[in-house]
Amino acid sequence: MTQHFQRPGDPLFTQRTPRVVAAVKLHRRRERDKAGRFLAEGPQAVREAIEAGAVREIFVTEDGHARHRTLLRGANFSVVTDEAMASLADTVTPQGVIAVCDLLDVPLDAALARAPRLVAVAVEIRDPGNAGTVLRTADAAGATAVIFAGDAVDPFNPKCVRASAGSLFHLDVVRAPDAATTLAALREAGLRTLATSGYGATDLDDLADDGSLARPTAWLFGSEAHGLPEELRNAADAAVRVPIHGRAESLNLAAAAAVCLYASARAQRRPVLS
Repeated sequence: MTQHFQRPGDPLFTQRTPRVVAAVKLHRRRERDKAGRFLAEGPQAVREAIEAGAVREIFVTEDGHARHRTLLRGANFSVVTDEAMASLADTVTPQGVIAVCDLLDVPLDAALARAPRLVAVAVEIRDPGNAGTVLRTADAAGATAVIFAGDAVDPFNPKCVRASAGSLFHLDVVRAPDAATTLAALREAGLRTLATSGYGATDLDDLADDGSLARPTAWLFGSEAHGLPEELRNAADAAVRVPIHGRAESLNLAAAAAVCLYASARAQRRPVLS
């Protein structure tokens, strides 16, 4: 963590302090990409960022310092006014601590070189809350990489970071602008590619029963409004539908991702009977 620590008696940083001004700019994607940094808000995200060694700078209010002393023990931080924290934070009621972190981009080839067994691919997902939930769900299910393919939301968007509840720091996070190239690379790496679709020809229950989900798998999830592009559904190894046993029309993106990823997680951890 590289930062100039305030000396005792120094005035609190304000909205006009240059380092605060620079950090506030990270709310915009262009500035995040330019600086190679992003914001992680709240004690959970800051804790995970510290453990990951990704923190460049921490800002905390006087009240936040009193509440998060254990978290900040041994860390350099700058104390800011409540008004400065409000400008830094993306929430209505800030929790009093926020970190500036290095971007965690992992190149696609580097993520695949680690031979992942379970990967989530978010294709053109635009809602940062859903994107963060997919990150959190993938982490919980034991996936080791989440790929944001095509014209997808920036995973380092403050809302996405917050919704990931720290999982952003546990996974290989890949931004891959070309979804078709990504699909080809996944297949070349030995992953079976499964495209989720409400009209898929293959039922998830059938895959769970026949044991094929035990293979290394990449699940493709489409945008909230339009699902997966037809060309990607056709190019994948199978188009899979989650069975609807009740009267609901469909599952939302986050729920469908949880069902599919956990089906793979269970199959991959099931002992092989001789």
